Amino acid sequence: MLVIGIDPGLTTTGFGVVRRGSGSPEVRAVGVIRTEAGLPTATRLDVLYQDIGELIEEVRPDVMAIERVFVNRNRLTATQVSQASGVIMLAAARAGLEVFEYSPSAVKAIVTGDGRASKAQVQQMVARRLGMREAPRPADAADALAIALCHMQSTGNRLGRVEAAARRAAG
Repeated sequence: MLVIGIDPGLTTTGFGVVRRGSGSPEVRAVGVIRTEAGLPTATRLDVLYQDIGELIEEVRPDVMAIERVFVNRNRLTATQVSQASGVIMLAAARAGLEVFEYSPSAVKAIVTGDGRASKAQVQQMVARRLGMREAPRPADAADALAIALCHMQSTGNRLGRVEAAARRAAG
């Protein structure tokens, strides 16, 4: 399974592509997509849409996992992240990808075992689980890898439960 994890943002969108095979998960691509703050929002969203579309075409993931927008104190930031998330999911849909959304606390809980883990703890666990010497920079890229790992682990858990139920039913 090849998962593209996305940490959406209008200024900086993190991405991490992780493959799960028979062994440990491995990083295939990681980085960020940036848009220029001085440009009109519509132009920035168009740039983000095109760049995500090109990335999807290049890496050909099986699914996309994206962080669900969390509205905190700053409504302007939440609005911009929501807009970015929308065009990213549109690009995924146009490419035929299924999209899975995860809350920040779910990502933390699944990756570290603690839904209130700090960013540093998440980044350390991502680096450890992916066999990296240190977490990728900037933090948006590490967060995207965490989102991809979250999806892999939650999918693996669901598949394991389905297989166990099938074994019980068979026998």
